Amino acid sequence: MKLVILLRKDIKMPTGKASAQCAHAAVEAVLKSDKRKVNEWLNKSNGKKVVLAVEDDQELLKFERLAKKEKLITALIKDAGRTFFNKATLTCLGIGPDKEDKIDKITKDLKMIN
Repeated sequence: MKLVILLRKDIKMPTGKASAQCAHAAVEAVLKSDKRKVNEWLNKSNGKKVVLAVEDDQELLKFERLAKKEKLITALIKDAGRTFFNKATLTCLGIGPDKEDKIDKITKDLKMIN
């Protein structure tokens, strides 16, 4: 079990802003998830989370479609544009928590954020 967060590489957010956006994705995904899956994720994998990079908003939306097609929980995060951004901006996507092989089926070729 794991939770994956896809973060856009094309928008150069400060580390704190990117971290907050990822936290929004993780929290929203967990809140939308079935309680049994959340408990399994916490108990069997200690709440494993992985942050992966996507190129831009179009790739982010592509992975949202793929995840939904696989019946995975998604949490698409749009920053309101009140602090760092000057307009509403898609920043990241939470997928899961769910079985690793189910999530890896669509995210296996993505690299960890650096």
